[in-house]
Amino acid sequence: MQTTTVLLIILAAVVAILIVLFQYFHKSKTRGKLRLLLSFLRFIALFSAFLLLVNPKFAKKDFTLERSNLLVLADNSSSIKNIGAALQIDSILQKITSSNKLSEKFNVEQFRFGVDIGVLDSLDQSDKATNIVKALKSLNTIYGNSESAIILLSDGNSTLGEDYEYYSENQKFPIYPIVLGDTARYDDLGITQVNTNKYAFLQNRFPVEIFVSYDGNENVSTDLSITLDGNRIHSQKLNFTKDINSKVLNINVLASSVGLKTMTIDIEPLVDEKNKKNNFKNVAIEVIDEKTNVAIVSDLLHPDVGALKKSIESNEQRSVRIVKPGVDLKELDDIDLFVLYQPTISFNRIFDLIDKVKSNSFLISGPKTDWNFLNNIQNSLTKNSYDQKEEVTPVINPSFSKFDISSLVFDNYPPLETNLGEVIINKGHEVLLGQRIKGTEIGEPLLVLTESGLDREAILFGENLWKWRVQNYRENQNFNDFDDLIGKIVFYLTLNETRSRLILNYQSFYEGNSEAKIAANYFDESYSFDPDAMILLSLKQTGESNIQEFPMLLKGDFYEADLSNMPSGEYTFTVKVVDENISKSGSFRILDFDVEQQFTSSNYKKLDRIAQSTAAELYFPDETNELINDLINEDKYKPVQKSHQNVVSLVDFRFLLGIIVVALAAEWFIRKYNGLT
Repeated sequence: MQTTTVLLIILAAVVAILIVLFQYFHKSKTRGKLRLLLSFLRFIALFSAFLLLVNPKFAKKDFTLERSNLLVLADNSSSIKNIGAALQIDSILQKITSSNKLSEKFNVEQFRFGVDIGVLDSLDQSDKATNIVKALKSLNTIYGNSESAIILLSDGNSTLGEDYEYYSENQKFPIYPIVLGDTARYDDLGITQVNTNKYAFLQNRFPVEIFVSYDGNENVSTDLSITLDGNRIHSQKLNFTKDINSKVLNINVLASSVGLKTMTIDIEPLVDEKNKKNNFKNVAIEVIDEKTNVAIVSDLLHPDVGALKKSIESNEQRSVRIVKPGVDLKELDDIDLFVLYQPTISFNRIFDLIDKVKSNSFLISGPKTDWNFLNNIQNSLTKNSYDQKEEVTPVINPSFSKFDISSLVFDNYPPLETNLGEVIINKGHEVLLGQRIKGTEIGEPLLVLTESGLDREAILFGENLWKWRVQNYRENQNFNDFDDLIGKIVFYLTLNETRSRLILNYQSFYEGNSEAKIAANYFDESYSFDPDAMILLSLKQTGESNIQEFPMLLKGDFYEADLSNMPSGEYTFTVKVVDENISKSGSFRILDFDVEQQFTSSNYKKLDRIAQSTAAELYFPDETNELINDLINEDKYKPVQKSHQNVVSLVDFRFLLGIIVVALAAEWFIRKYNGLT
C-alpha cells in the first residue's frame, strides 16, 4: 500500500475523532457511558464514510506456471486403414499420453483430422479425404499467440485442399511428423486426373483430358481404353520410361444418345503392380438435347437476316431457318422461336400461328414495317408512326435486370434506321436500349423486352443491325459481344419456366469422396422464403425396395440433406413439403471412387521437407520414444513462471456502506430511546 494512502487513512481517523469530540464533548451535555457509546457509533460512521472517499487499495501478485502446448494431430482418413497403419497410430498415441514427463512440461492436446478437424476422442479411419492444411490453419488460429509444437501423425498423402508443403511458409510453430505406413516405393501406373464437361449436347463431341503417370525406373508399356456405358469407344498404347513418366491425352467423344452416361477410363496394370486402385477412373456425363429451332420470317432480302442467322447459330445448340411469310405452316411445327423481320400484312398467317401455339417472338421493325397492320394484329404495343425515317443511336439502360449486360459497350456503334413515332407498350416490360437522335435522348425505346406470364417478346425498333455486328468485328476482331447479346435475348425468349415455390439444387452425379448434398429453396404464397417449413427427402436406390426418409435441415436461406454417407449407385428421390401439395423429384448417381485408395506408400519425403522448413525433424514410428525425449530436453519449451499484479480495494465498499447504515441506525435508536434530540 502506498504511503499517501496510509496518511489519508490516518487523516480520516483524526478528522472523524475531531468531529466526534466537537459534537459529543464540546456541545453535548450527555455524560457517562451513554456519551462514550454514541461517540463510538458516530466515529465508526464518519470513519467509514471517509474510507469510502479515500478508497484505499493494495497490489496483489499472483504467480502462474505457463507451459508450452504440444498439439498432436492424428490422421483419421481411410488411407491409414488401407496401408495397415491403424495399430501404429494407436501405439504412438499410447506412448505420448503415458509419458508423465511430457505431460509435466506441455499442455498436451490431441486432435483428429480428415476432411475436417476435431478433438480426438476416438479414431475410426472413416474420413474419405485428407486435408492437412485445414488442420494446420485451425491450430494456427487457436494457438498462434502461444509457444506450441505439433506432432503430425500421417502418411503424408493429402487429397484435399492446399499443398501443405507450400503452406509451411505460413506455419507459426514447428511440425514434428511421424511417418505412418510403408515408405518403400513400388513401380506404379496411375490415372491421376480426368477433366471433362459435366454436360454434353446430343450429337456433339465433347473433350476428355486424361492425365496418366508412371512411377518407376524401367521402360514399360500399357494399354489405355475408354468405355461409355460398357461400350469401348477408344483404346491406345502408352509407353513410359524413367524420364518420360507422364502423358496428357486429349480425346473427343461423340454424345450419341440422351441421358446420364458413365465413362470408365482404365489402363492395364503392370505385372507386379501393388496398387491397382488408381488404374481406373469413372466419370459421368449427362447428355442433354436442348436444340432450339428458330425461324426468321422475312419478306425482304436484307443483310440483317443473314447477320441474325450467323449470330444465333454461333451457339451450336441453335438452328435457324429463313422462311417467307407464305411458307407452309406445317414446316413450322418444330419452331421454338419466331424472329419477325419488318412485318407487313403478308405476316397475317404467321401471327395467327404464334397466337395458336403460344410461341414467343422477336419482332424487328424498321422503315418498311406496316404499322397499321402491326397495331391491329397484336396487343403488345402500338406505335403512332410518322412515316419519317431517322437515324437513332443506342443508349444502354443501366438498370436493366433481365440478364447481365455489364460487358455491353455501344459508344462507337453506328445508328439504326427507324420511323419516328410515339410507342405505347401495353405489357410489363424493361427497356434494354433507348434512342438518341443527334446526341439527344428522346425517351423512346430502341430494344425492349416484354413479359406477361409465360409470354415473352423482344422488340427492336430499327434496321441495319448487321452494321453492329461488323462494328463488333472491327473493334475486337471477333463477333463475340454482338453474338452474346443476341444469344442472351434468344435464351430469355425460349426459357418458358414458371416460377416454382420449391426449387431444388443438386448434381446429376457425385464422386464417392465428395459431399453428396441436395439443397432446396421453398417460398410461401407471396414468394418469400419460408424458414418454418417441414421438408422431407424420400430416397430410393435403384434395385432396392426400401425407401429412406431424411428431414431437410435449415441452413440459412435454404434447406439441405446430407447424403455423403450413402454407398455408390443410382438413386431416385422426391422432395416434399409437409402439409402442402408441393413436391419435386429427380435422380442422381454416386460414383464408386475413393481417392484415399490411390496410395500404397507414405510420402515421407514431403513430410521431411515440411519438418525442415519449420525447424523440426522427421521421425518414424519406432523413433517415438526418441521424439518424446527430444521434446522433453528441448530448452525452448521449458515452462515459464509469470506473475500477474492485481490492484484491489482494501475494504469492499458494500461492507463499509453496511457499517455506516448500522452505526447511524443504532445511534438514532439509542438517542430516541433515551429521549435525546
